[in-house]
Amino acid sequence: MYPRIPKEKKDEILAKIKAGEKAPALAAQYGVSSKTIYYWLRSTTGEEVVSVLKYNKLMRENEELKRLLGEVTLTLSFGKKN
Repeated sequence: MYPRIPKEKKDEILAKIKAGEKAPALAAQYGVSSKTIYYWLRSTTGEEVVSVLKYNKLMRENEELKRLLGEVTLTLSFGKKN
């Protein structure tokens, strides 16, 4: 069984996260897994935390959709001129 983390330590970590510090850095500093920190964030805010990798994938997909929309718009505009 894993050791219990004192509430004061948990609150301190969450306060630092909300102030802009990164979860992996705090996890290493406090000896807590980043997965645990993300769980705490999700349970306190009620929102899912999006990982950086997932965010990057979503951004790439968004850029691809914008590119495709531009191509379709350009194709349609050429069709209307003729």
